[in-house]
Amino acid sequence: MKRMAKAFWPVFFTLLSVVYLYPLALVVINSFKKKAYISRQPFVLPAGRMFARWANYEKGLQLTDFMRSLVHSVVITVLSVALILLCTSMCAWFITRVRNAMTRTAYGLFLFSMIVPFQMVMFTLSKMANMLGLNTPLTIPVVYLGFGAGLSVFMFTGFVKGSPIAVEESAMMDGCSPVRMFFAIVLPILRPTCVSVGILQVMWIWNDYLLPYLVLDLKQYKTIPIAVQYLRGGYGSVDMGAMMAMLVLAIIPVVVFYLGCQKYIVSGVMAGAVKG
Repeated sequence: MKRMAKAFWPVFFTLLSVVYLYPLALVVINSFKKKAYISRQPFVLPAGRMFARWANYEKGLQLTDFMRSLVHSVVITVLSVALILLCTSMCAWFITRVRNAMTRTAYGLFLFSMIVPFQMVMFTLSKMANMLGLNTPLTIPVVYLGFGAGLSVFMFTGFVKGSPIAVEESAMMDGCSPVRMFFAIVLPILRPTCVSVGILQVMWIWNDYLLPYLVLDLKQYKTIPIAVQYLRGGYGSVDMGAMMAMLVLAIIPVVVFYLGCQKYIVSGVMAGAVKG
């Protein structure tokens, strides 16, 4: 019976993985088909007359100005993740080491922010962002910091609670300032959680559509999800071939990044959840 159970779970999760990967495979397959065949024969491999080669990719790149949108997405993602990692790690360290009513209240507010739906604040947020000039790729990371702080502080706090305080006390006795202590001692210890938080934030920010759509000045700046959406024509018409091709190009960077860093996710999440 135990042998059957051991054999069952690998087979089950393999089949489950196939189910999750199947839609992605369909997008890749249909990106090489001519537009007329995508709706009529979506599950058939491209061959013969339906094979469009690279025409969908060329058309999509031309219609969406993909490279410019790629630059905007990269700038927003890199700056946002860097800002989130720096600010939330410092905040979590302060909350953990300085225990008083203020830090406990701040930690509770960070946890509360995780359960507030974005739809509750999106209209006031877009208005405030326009008033403060946060509608460019260089300034929208401030908005992402607000929405990404809750989960990040929660994960960093759990890790800091389990990290040894003796090293910090020794550095303090040697005259080390708090800022130097954080960057020289605490931040290297937080590296596993930094990697884990960074991966989760990259996947969220790179694929985010609604926040950039509401905040950015779309006449000048478009991220990849917004550029792909602009392939829709009048009266609901969609160039499915070009859209499938652009979706493939949008997926590739984050998939490569995730595959290269996935081994750090479990270790980082477990470190932040178990310790403390």
